[in-house]
Amino acid sequence: MGTVTVLLVALAAVVPALVMTGLVRAGRHEAQAEKARLAEEVQRQVRRSLEAVWAMDDREFEEYIAQLCRRDGCTEVERVGGAGDLGADVIGRLPDGRKIVIQCKRYAKHRTVGSRDIQTFNGTARAEHGADVPVFVASCVFTKPARAFAARQHLTLIDINLLGFWNNGTALASLLDLDIARSGTHRKLHPDND
Repeated sequence: MGTVTVLLVALAAVVPALVMTGLVRAGRHEAQAEKARLAEEVQRQVRRSLEAVWAMDDREFEEYIAQLCRRDGCTEVERVGGAGDLGADVIGRLPDGRKIVIQCKRYAKHRTVGSRDIQTFNGTARAEHGADVPVFVASCVFTKPARAFAARQHLTLIDINLLGFWNNGTALASLLDLDIARSGTHRKLHPDND
């Protein structure tokens, strides 16, 4: 009887441990599945909000960028884009007082912004508009040569990927210091990429 009692006590200790291990594993699996589901939902929300960006006309896109600047504490923000704007679509002051000049390009998602557009903006942002912080925002991606040129000239590029973060609450100030030559992608998005 002593051996049977010892076996029953050991079994009584082992069975709950096995059950607990199974529950912990199931809980981890459930947590991982929930984390993946939440990440997918965030991606869907970003895509939905960016679909609205691609549906905007040029003027609406410029006003949208101006609103994001205002949201992040910029002052004296004006949408100035139009014929003869010399590369400035939005002008304002960052919360620290520096003048920001933004060029906006609302292109289809499968397009890219090349080095030539960046060079043109570089030639006017500081010289014509007195920008302390020149920013080029696009609803698509930048080519690798465009990003390299921007990095050399200390221009900030905000592509569609960074625009998604900005749209979802990332502050403009945190996007201004990114190393654009080393970040992002220069690959075109497929026209019907979800």
